[in-house]
Amino acid sequence: MFRNPLPAAAAAVVCLTATVSSAADMAPYHPVIDPANFVSEITNPYFPLKPGTVFKFEGTRDGVARRDEMIVTGETKVILGVKCSVVRDVASSDTEIVEKTVDWYAQDKDGNVWYFGEDTAEYANGKVTSTAGTWMAGVDGALPGYIMKAKPAIDDGYRQEYRPGVAEDFAKVIKIDASAGGPSGKYENVVVTEDTDLLDKAKFEHKWFAPGVGPIGTDGMVGGHHEIRTLKAILKSQ
Repeated sequence: MFRNPLPAAAAAVVCLTATVSSAADMAPYHPVIDPANFVSEITNPYFPLKPGTVFKFEGTRDGVARRDEMIVTGETKVILGVKCSVVRDVASSDTEIVEKTVDWYAQDKDGNVWYFGEDTAEYANGKVTSTAGTWMAGVDGALPGYIMKAKPAIDDGYRQEYRPGVAEDFAKVIKIDASAGGPSGKYENVVVTEDTDLLDKAKFEHKWFAPGVGPIGTDGMVGGHHEIRTLKAILKSQ
């Protein structure tokens, strides 16, 4: 099992959420996106995306076993003039697919990794039941946000995604030196973020990112469901 370095996180998050959300609500958000300021590869040590890499996660949703595969493709998509890497995420329960998501990321010259949107769909009995949360920068007022800063620091707060009234996730760095362990190994100097949703104050997640690896686990409440996800294995392209 993934060893959570913040065992009391769920209890503490209630008082922290109001502070993070109110600060974000008051701050105007107008990031300047210059395609010339972006690079072709995503090499941030806490969120490296090398094409051909597959992250395999295991976990639960409300206690029911779930598996996820995060696949870094060699595909690209141009959004706001920026060439973004395409990442596909497939979640399944038993043998049934329950969610498919396509995410778009790009890294700037300073090493910050930006999130340019997602095309997401939930499934039941093989049919799409919801596409809520889908957004793409430049469409319907949506703007990109950070998924990982170049140099994460304690108390850094930033928008991860922004489509008014649809997608407004916000992250805050709460640890940069955590230890964590799970099926895929033991990690030091792990960055931990606390993620909240400005549209749903009941939503919160803690996410762990290991240097040289990337995302290794999440734990929190999403859409009224308690979700845990732990990196089981990572298949790296040669």
